[in-house]
Amino acid sequence: QVQLVDSGGAVVQSGGSLRLSCVASGLTLTFSGYKMSWYRQAPGKEREAVATITNFPSHRTDYSTSVAGRFTIFRDDGKNTIYLQMNHMEPEDTAVYYCHVFDVHKIREYWGKGTQVTVSS
Repeated sequence: QVQLVDSGGAVVQSGGSLRLSCVASGLTLTFSGYKMSWYRQAPGKEREAVATITNFPSHRTDYSTSVAGRFTIFRDDGKNTIYLQMNHMEPEDTAVYYCHVFDVHKIREYWGKGTQVTVSS
């Protein structure tokens, strides 16, 4: 059974930093067919992808324009964990953050339960 456990959310001040973690079980993140992302959903807004990491055809990371240059997605293969390092945070980053894995071969997706991030001005 696949499970994604995301954590690390907290209240931080504007300009601060935070690191989110997503521990995966039931799948191996190094598999080439996985697309791993962090999404976020602010109150009254649609859920949006903010950072993505893919394995195939080569290691690649992509970011939304709102977080590019401030957030970094990376993976620890030994811990089967995805991270989102968030720096220079802004009140607009306040949202529930979700870990997401999409299996491009099985056309199946998995979600974490979400972790709340609040940035105070």
